[in-house]
Amino acid sequence: MTAFCGLDCQACPAYAATKENDDEKRKAIAEKWSTPQYAVTVDDINCLGCKQDGPRFKWCEQCALRSCASSRNVETCAHCGDYVCDKLEMWLAQAGEEARKTLDMIKSGLL
Repeated sequence: MTAFCGLDCQACPAYAATKENDDEKRKAIAEKWSTPQYAVTVDDINCLGCKQDGPRFKWCEQCALRSCASSRNVETCAHCGDYVCDKLEMWLAQAGEEARKTLDMIKSGLL
């Protein structure tokens, strides 16, 4: 389950807490992910992945990359003709190298 942006949904703690229906995990994740500027609640920690019907974490629900890739009807950003766009580049700068590696591997398989 690779998200549009290259993240592995199955490795996400919110996904695991949702699949396991574990409120203690939800609470711990909400505390860890909350900042003074952005509160995360236990109820926010419900996500089955950005491509799935069903609950999505609020960041995923509001994600510009998810919206863009979905509207372009591509499987991931690597499948897009505009790969790597400025919007994705900004995300990858904060997401870490794993997402970039995943997307680059997908892209190389498309060529």
